[in-house]
Amino acid sequence: MKISTKGRYGLMLLVDLAMNDTGAPVSLKSIAERQGLSEHYLEQLIAPLRNAGFVRSIRGAYGGYVLAKPKTEITAADIILTLEGPLDLVDADVDDGLDELWERLRQSILSVLRSVTLEDLVEMKQSGADSYMYYI
Repeated sequence: MKISTKGRYGLMLLVDLAMNDTGAPVSLKSIAERQGLSEHYLEQLIAPLRNAGFVRSIRGAYGGYVLAKPKTEITAADIILTLEGPLDLVDADVDDGLDELWERLRQSILSVLRSVTLEDLVEMKQSGADSYMYYI
């Protein structure tokens, strides 16, 4: 399973929005500049996130987007599943006798995604992922 740029950029978009949540709307242009992403691509991602009720749009000269829910109530699963669709590890028509394994893996991945809130992602980003040392 591989998360596409849709899912990754969607996470980046909402993490940036949450990090800059001062009550004032945040423009997609400013998010695109901070994250080094295409504003046009972010426009495509924001629509399903708005339709799912995670963000609200504010019109006007100083308009933009704000979170529609507290960052503690939006999970990584919400964002990924909204943008990527259902989590399928193997094709449904595959009959390899390992259905239980694939379902356990799927449930494990969903469990992790559901356990991480947007607030957790903001904290991870602020603490800096580069500060961790991995030993093999």
